[in-house]
Amino acid sequence: MVDGAVRFFSEHGLDGQLRDLARELGITHTLLYHYFPTKQALIDRVYSALFEGRWRPEWEALLDDASLDIETRFTRFYVDYAAVILKRDWLRIFIFSGLSDRYITDRYFSLLHDKLFPRLVRESRKYRGVANRGKPSVREIELLMGLHGGIFYMGMRRCVYGLAVNGADEGAFDETCIRDRVRSYLLSLDEVLALPARGEGPGASRGRKKASPPTSAAGRQALARVQASSTKGGPLWPMH
Repeated sequence: MVDGAVRFFSEHGLDGQLRDLARELGITHTLLYHYFPTKQALIDRVYSALFEGRWRPEWEALLDDASLDIETRFTRFYVDYAAVILKRDWLRIFIFSGLSDRYITDRYFSLLHDKLFPRLVRESRKYRGVANRGKPSVREIELLMGLHGGIFYMGMRRCVYGLAVNGADEGAFDETCIRDRVRSYLLSLDEVLALPARGEGPGASRGRKKASPPTSAAGRQALARVQASSTKGGPLWPMH
């Protein structure tokens, strides 16, 4: 019954009528109401199954695994996240919710703000040797949303707009494409985190750890181009 509701709402939106759902399921309206007395109760069940149910606790352990370099962790996470989460039913219901009452989208973003985004910010700062545990700056958030949103948009193009990604549906979430996005994100961190450029005096980086050198040649070149600046503190942000 819940699987049928997922298919129904993904096609007709969350404004679809329960009488029509019962008809598609081949059951009576009365029987549907026996299990779900209100439409909201059914939507809550759909959320639990489709959104909370697809989140994998092992992703959190992967992102916390200090034995792996950050590029590997972020790439593995987003490859698996895209394969598990960004399915046609998930994406379409998510978009329908955003266009109506935002009940599902608000709950899901709350989940991400609890389990994912602080973790990505924390690991990004650790990667660049930044000790600041304050609230992320606007630039940090926008850079992170560029990474997350770019991968999300791969699914949008395929499942909402009906467009093949890179000319082939099966390559939509190819590891190489996702790794490219992760690398672009990591290469932008030095400027966004306002790390001091090479050759500056010790006073330029007061209050923060010395940044470890980038592991790639491209990363070292990016670091050399960064202008000096200081990092402003802020209220604590959950760094789970």
